[in-house]
Amino acid sequence: MDKCRECRKYQTKLFLKGQRCTTPKCSVTRRNYKPGIFGPKKTSSRKSEYGLQLLEKQKAKTEYGLRERQFANLFNKAASSRFSTQEELLSLLESRLDNVVYRLGWALSRRQARQIVSHRKIKINNSVVNIPSRILKANDIISTVEKEIKPVTDIKLPKWLKLDLKNNQAQFLGKPNRGDIESDLDEQLIVEFYSR
Repeated sequence: MDKCRECRKYQTKLFLKGQRCTTPKCSVTRRNYKPGIFGPKKTSSRKSEYGLQLLEKQKAKTEYGLRERQFANLFNKAASSRFSTQEELLSLLESRLDNVVYRLGWALSRRQARQIVSHRKIKINNSVVNIPSRILKANDIISTVEKEIKPVTDIKLPKWLKLDLKNNQAQFLGKPNRGDIESDLDEQLIVEFYSR
């Protein structure tokens, strides 16, 4: 499915196409109705409780670019932790290496960030890595192998990351709290979906 159709399906910007999502060309801005061959519908069908839970889970999966099994494994890891499942789930999603590279502005989208990591262009604590799903630990130092990977200048850096522009490296300060994560996901619905 086209990335822009995905955003329209969930009626929110998931930033799957990088810079395009911030311009007037964004399909959510131009056509703020769900995709389909007949255009906007006059009546909206009400979703069941299960339908809402499934939609929220699919939205999170799409936003972070994960497959079903990857997302389920991450949920199980969050559920088995001693912290709140919903907060731990978002924290784990944000602590993934591909997401951190995206948040640092070294990539325009999470998809591009995953490719950068897979092509061995990122180092953690001076060791080259190629696993986008790696969960970072507190005080990990992330740097780029190639000097041409420059951060996007107008990026808003999250509180749990510290960027050193001069040396083109960053520090992962620790797992983010829910209050520090800017996301419109309703993680409670995702927990309810897996708790059925």
